[in-house]
Amino acid sequence: MSLTANQAAIISNADYLAHRYDEVADGFRFVHVTRETHRACTFITDEHLPDVDHYELIGRADLDQEPLPTAPVHFIFHSAYCCSTMMARAFDIPGVSMGLKEPVILNDMIGWRRRGADNQKLAAVLDKSLDLLARPMGDDRAVIIKPSNICTPLAIPALKLRPEAKALLLYAPLESYLQSIAKKEMWGRIWVRDVLIGTMKDGYAIGGFSQEELLQLTDLQIAAIGWLSQHAAFAKIIETVGRDRVKILDSDRFLSEQRGTLRSLNQFFDLGMDDNKINQTLEGPAFNSHSKLDQAKPDGVFDAKARQQEQSQMAALHGAEIEMVTQWAQAVAESQHIQLEMDSRLLDQRP
Repeated sequence: MSLTANQAAIISNADYLAHRYDEVADGFRFVHVTRETHRACTFITDEHLPDVDHYELIGRADLDQEPLPTAPVHFIFHSAYCCSTMMARAFDIPGVSMGLKEPVILNDMIGWRRRGADNQKLAAVLDKSLDLLARPMGDDRAVIIKPSNICTPLAIPALKLRPEAKALLLYAPLESYLQSIAKKEMWGRIWVRDVLIGTMKDGYAIGGFSQEELLQLTDLQIAAIGWLSQHAAFAKIIETVGRDRVKILDSDRFLSEQRGTLRSLNQFFDLGMDDNKINQTLEGPAFNSHSKLDQAKPDGVFDAKARQQEQSQMAALHGAEIEMVTQWAQAVAESQHIQLEMDSRLLDQRP
């Protein structure tokens, strides 16, 4: 079956996002998402995108008939609640890069993997998915993909499929992470249990606990186990792919050293920005409004101080529990030989 003129136009235009993979039809669903729509959406997910029911389905075999215009692609893998959305928004820089915020097509790869997908076919579909996501908008030099936090198992396969790609591993320090979970109240506590279930399905949850022992743990202890599992997975990514292609950064450093972070990532991702472009980005909405709420801060700044103000109430309400869980997690990490401080830091020197 040959492509229609409309389908050929769609796959050559990055304004048509490869939104979902349909494993039954072995095809991709494309929806119209302009740069302005990307900016307006917290994530490019069904919840936030308009008109996701209006899509064009194109078979995977048909896509091979048309060459895809692709740019270099890089990744921001993360452990959630670590300012990753803020960072992805920062890479919406026309003429430089586009930051994709949690494309669902990669979540589809995880769901398909959990349902027992054939590894060879999964790799082929992931390869094509990355090609489709790597189509540049306009004259952008690169595409920066921030997958969902559930997509950590795709990091090594994706980086092997794209030998020129680089990845930043972004995480919140454990205490900050636990404060964020506590802030979400019941929904945050449900979420961390759901995350751990997924981590167990994906085969990278840390060992040492029986199912009965897990049920005896508090919500914040479960959160800590999920955090440690992600941390151990990050260490494996660095070890497998190499320090030249993978860097790690914590959100506290990111917020306290925004300029240094952006300069380092500009060099790491080879984006070619000069100081003027970096200054413009730092003065833009990504660094001056809340990534989830789209609300400007009263003083026009969203930084380490603003984040600390957000979390101070949680420290006052849950500080004793968070401190106990942090100490407990450190003991678990020691018993499991999990390094809490890893090499390959994006910002080598401590402030």
